[in-house]
Amino acid sequence: MLKNRRSRLIPFFEENGLDAILCTDMNNIRYLSGFTGSEAALLLARERSWFLCDSRYTEQAREEVVCDEVVECGAARLDAIADITRVQNLCRLGFEASHLTVAIYRRMVEKLPGITLVELGSELDGIRTAKDSAEIEQLAAVAVLSSHAFRAITHLITPGVMELDIAMALELEMRRRGADGKAFDFIVASGERGAMPHGRASEKLIQAGDMITIDFGASKNGYHSDETVTVACGEPGERAREIYAIVKEAHDRAIAAVKPGISCRELDLVARSYIGESGYGDYFGHGLGHGVGLEIHEQPTLSPRSSAPLLEGSVITIEPGIYLPGFGGVRIEDTVVVTADGCRLLTQVAKKLHVL
Repeated sequence: MLKNRRSRLIPFFEENGLDAILCTDMNNIRYLSGFTGSEAALLLARERSWFLCDSRYTEQAREEVVCDEVVECGAARLDAIADITRVQNLCRLGFEASHLTVAIYRRMVEKLPGITLVELGSELDGIRTAKDSAEIEQLAAVAVLSSHAFRAITHLITPGVMELDIAMALELEMRRRGADGKAFDFIVASGERGAMPHGRASEKLIQAGDMITIDFGASKNGYHSDETVTVACGEPGERAREIYAIVKEAHDRAIAAVKPGISCRELDLVARSYIGESGYGDYFGHGLGHGVGLEIHEQPTLSPRSSAPLLEGSVITIEPGIYLPGFGGVRIEDTVVVTADGCRLLTQVAKKLHVL
């Protein structure tokens, strides 16, 4: 499996004339080596690989990491890399420019004299865009866990309950079901606060008649889930029902349009044009969705600015919304995996309007 993942680096070697690639981003290191720790470096030549870590992780690396050599180097990691490049005659080194600070880059220049450093941008992260079967299995499992946890706490959504209490109960339920933690700070935005797309849970008390947007996800074994449900606490008003129906239709149309080859821009337009035709185009201000995997937000980005095509195996969110200042908002989000002929839902909460 890791051999297949590393084969995705071949175009970077060939197009840039590289002798080796240095990975320092922990998500890419995990993807390419199997390491689950929090600090390391991975040096990959065409035919050989080195994993560099300090003494805290040496034994863990020997158990987890697939590579030719585990190098224990403490804080002198760049010195160890310099030694390897000199002995192996590695002259052109690609590095993850989008994940390095200027200070670290300057240290690389200092410690690696005579080495040509070649910037590899965010395109390198794109090797993780199309998930393999093992990743899809992990993502499906954490999505189911998260959805079931949400269903288990819906009875708590009643008038007088604090938004923060809903968020805390949901995180606890996820952990009870085996999650390592939450994927991000949950959004629980009720009433007028629903107009804030990123309205994190607050001390506001839920009121009868409120629409409540809850954006939640779990993390397990390094993989994440992402789902948004908007529910009504008691009977919602006519306008709230109208907005919900528009967002739901935009959501359903977008999911029906998912297929390999469609551009992110085209898919975004499916939902955006319907919301615009319904008179609310000015109130849908974010992209339609994003990739999910080892990071909660990763490639691809579904927005009007992205012409990238969807790939079979990509795991993406579909999350249109309408946000009206002074009134509230609705967002509906599911996570899907792109299949050969469309997509398959991973998240499990039905997206009809739930009146609690």
